[in-house]
Amino acid sequence: VQLVESGGGLVQPGGSLRLSCAASGITFSTYFMRWYRQAAGKEREWVADISSTGGRTNYADSVNGRFTISRDNAKNTVYLQMDSLKPEDTSVYYCHTIVSYVNYWGQGTQVTVSS
Repeated sequence: VQLVESGGGLVQPGGSLRLSCAASGITFSTYFMRWYRQAAGKEREWVADISSTGGRTNYADSVNGRFTISRDNAKNTVYLQMDSLKPEDTSVYYCHTIVSYVNYWGQGTQVTVSS
């Protein structure tokens, strides 16, 4: 199983970014997918998740209404659209899934929100 994130970068407060996570080695369309983030010196925290079909999504209170998780099962990719970004959103963002009770993580992509 391999998860590869991309799309991070430096953005000004109020700006937008779209993260992507490309999955391989799994039948992607059958797995729940999640995004987490970890700021420097803090614990990793859950951000959002999406069901295998994309029909159900859930968000942390801190991002609800600003972030949107989606997936394209034909491309084996999950996305995180991040709008109205705030400095406190600065973190390394990771995608995650569980396959046969084993946790899999990507390498992470850095998002920095600063003027």
